[in-house]
Amino acid sequence: MLNVRAGLAVGTGAALGACTRLALTMLLGAGLWPILAINILGAFLMGWRRPGAFWGTGFLGGFTTFSAMMLVDENLLPYLLGTSLACISAWFIGDRLAS
Repeated sequence: MLNVRAGLAVGTGAALGACTRLALTMLLGAGLWPILAINILGAFLMGWRRPGAFWGTGFLGGFTTFSAMMLVDENLLPYLLGTSLACISAWFIGDRLAS
């Protein structure tokens, strides 16, 4: 039963995170820069708050778009590298603030 509860928590969090990302994308406009901002924010929050399954794997996993970003056209390789470096840096900054 514990695995079912954990799965439901992660799934519910992911759905809410994806809806939040959609709302922000509608507010900020579609494109690469809003996605970059959302990913950096999600990475920062993951490092700073060190959330559990619902907020971390679920909500922030659904909120960010790392898996989708890896499918972007190879012509955007500098953007992908920048996204990766910015998000890893944001996580480290958040982690440092949490310490």
